[in-house]
Amino acid sequence: MSPSAASPGDPTTGAAAEHVTVVLTKAGRTKIRYPARRLADDGSRVTVLAPWAAPGVRDFGFVAFAPGDVFTEHYWRDRWYAVKEVRTGDGRLKGWYCDITRPCVVVAGEVRVEDLDLDLWVSADASEVLRLDEDEFARSGLAGRDPVAAARAAGALDTLERIARAGRLPGLLERPGA
Repeated sequence: MSPSAASPGDPTTGAAAEHVTVVLTKAGRTKIRYPARRLADDGSRVTVLAPWAAPGVRDFGFVAFAPGDVFTEHYWRDRWYAVKEVRTGDGRLKGWYCDITRPCVVVAGEVRVEDLDLDLWVSADASEVLRLDEDEFARSGLAGRDPVAAARAAGALDTLERIARAGRLPGLLERPGA
């Protein structure tokens, strides 16, 4: 399903999907902003659907993101991570890209989230679970500036890795009651 196609809306309420802007910041600066459709918001987690927002292909070696890819992104107001299910334009699951972030803030049609450098990649069959950017996190200086946030970020990465290795990542993303 393409974000430009008719959106299914929120199956729990029947409400039509709402256009929002995802704003990703890093070290106090806007890294990227992109349009998305809000599919659900239960007060704790907001789920949006968005196309690959960067220009061209980004090949990480273990996965490549490309125009036509569709991201179902899950952000929490009370958790220190975001989980993005990545599919090709024809619906084939590539895997899950997990960003370690501060809890999101949703205001004025925007989902705002601060990237804390740590990431986790989980392949579609969960055979690959890769911790990413730990060197970047160490260089960021967060541990010195905000040791509580640095500890929460490291703990969130450990938690997501345990969930992924136990094969429970898809269950984490199911809607309550689904």
